Amino acid sequence: MSKISPAELDSRLEGDDRVFVLDIRPRETYQRSHIDGSRNVPVYHALRGGDDSELRDSLSRIPDDGTVVTVCKAGLVARKATAVLEEEGYDAATLAGGMRRWKGYRNGSLGYRLGAAVRRLLP
Repeated sequence: MSKISPAELDSRLEGDDRVFVLDIRPRETYQRSHIDGSRNVPVYHALRGGDDSELRDSLSRIPDDGTVVTVCKAGLVARKATAVLEEEGYDAATLAGGMRRWKGYRNGSLGYRLGAAVRRLLP
C-alpha cells in the first residue's frame, strides 16, 4: 500500500499532476480544517468499525483518472480507505501521518522537521 508525504502531496498539488484528495473524516471535522481542494466523503466511523460499504457506495464521487490520496486524522483509518480503493482498481495512496502531519508540515513545526529528519535516516 502506498503512502505519500505531506511535502510530496503539496508538490503534486502545485504541479500538473492529477491528484484527488479524499478526506474521510467526519463532516464537522472537515469543515473546521482541511486541505485546500480536497473533497469530503465522511466514512471515517464506518471504516474504523470495519464497514467499508459506505465508501464502496461513494465510489461514483471519486474520479479514477489520477491518484487518490486518502486523508484522516493520523493516517490509520485512511489506510483502510486506500486498501478499498486499490482493490477497486484506483491508483491510491495514504497521506502519511494524516492531517496531524500535514498541519505540522504547513506550519513548519519543530516536531515535523525533526520527524522528517529521522525518517530520512531510517531505511
